Formats: sequence, C-alpha cells, structure tokens
Amino acid sequence: MLVHQILKGKKTDSIVTVKSTITVSEAARVLSEKRIGTVLVSDDGKSADGILSERDIVRNLGRVGSGCLEGKVGDYMTRKLVTCTMQTTAQELLEKMTTGRFRHVPVMDGDAVIGLVSLGDVVKAQLTELEMEKEALEGMIMGH
Repeated sequence: MLVHQILKGKKTDSIVTVKSTITVSEAARVLSEKRIGTVLVSDDGKSADGILSERDIVRNLGRVGSGCLEGKVGDYMTRKLVTCTMQTTAQELLEKMTTGRFRHVPVMDGDAVIGLVSLGDVVKAQLTELEMEKEALEGMIMGH
C-alpha cells in the first residue's frame, strides 16, 4: 500500500500548522483542542519548517522545566524532518517510524506539505490490506 492510498482515508483538513513564533503553551492548547499528537510548524502555511509533538513538549518539561511552556515553538521543535512522498510504501514508512522512534511523518510534494501520516494511519491501512488479502484467499479456497 502506498501513502497516497492511506491519505485517501483521512480528512483533508488533517494537517494542523502553527507558526514557530507562538509559545509552546499555545501549541499545547492547539494539540489539546484538536485532540492530536503533533502540529506541523510552518511560518508560511505551505512548507515544513519543523514539527512539534506532545512528546517534544514532555521531554522539554522534564529537561528544562515549566519555563519551556513560555518559550517559542521554534526553539523546541524538531527541525530535521523525516518526510515521505505519495509513492512511499506503508512498509517503508513503518521502518522509518520504528527506526526514528516517531509517530508522524509529513507527506511532501517538492517543498509543499500535502499531508501528514500517523503511525495509527499506517497500522490501520496495513490491517485493512491484510483483511482484503484474507478475504481474497478465502474466496479462492472456497471457489468463489
């Protein structure tokens, strides 16, 4: 299964962006209100400048203390992004996520962000694919 097939099953407004100049506290509020685990950091609303996850916030709370909440997202975001394209396979994506120990990957078309895929999205797609394969094999065995 390819990333473009995974994105078909997601809402089109699934990319939530924030500017690097807002505070970590404001970003945490967005995460909470949207019930999501990651925001893409983009000052122009199109490119990916970085990513900030709930894990990034918790790590910095532990490392720096509550003062990080008033710091700027740009100071705490992950700048070196691991991205994928519409043609990346689900298996490649799972390997990247497992190796890098992260749960969200921006989908790029050149320099433009066109989607965001979560580990849950990939697992769901893999399970759907396995179910379809199972049904096809059962159909072949039963002579359908």
